[in-house]
Amino acid sequence: MRYLILPFLLLSGLAQAVDLTEAQQASAKELAQASGCLSCHALTEKIVGPAYSSVAEKYQADADAASSLAQSIQYGSKGKWGRIPMPPHSSLSPEDIKTLATWVMTVKK
Repeated sequence: MRYLILPFLLLSGLAQAVDLTEAQQASAKELAQASGCLSCHALTEKIVGPAYSSVAEKYQADADAASSLAQSIQYGSKGKWGRIPMPPHSSLSPEDIKTLATWVMTVKK
């Protein structure tokens, strides 16, 4: 699979404590673009949904943040960031969802 991020990150849930390489960040960003995520989110500014840097900052102290984000990506969410709901992305593979959640937790302002 072309969107691999360090396997121990995905298993540990501690992605926010680790910096990803440039290649891993580029791969995850490509996945976000291909999945339509960047239609509603940007790295450092709010579009329809919150900036990824704001998500990472809000949940930085939560050791389970990547797992929680993965659930929000897969099943959608509402009310966490305002009144506009995030639609579910159930067509993404579990590996892609984990990659996206891990990457979001590493985005900085």
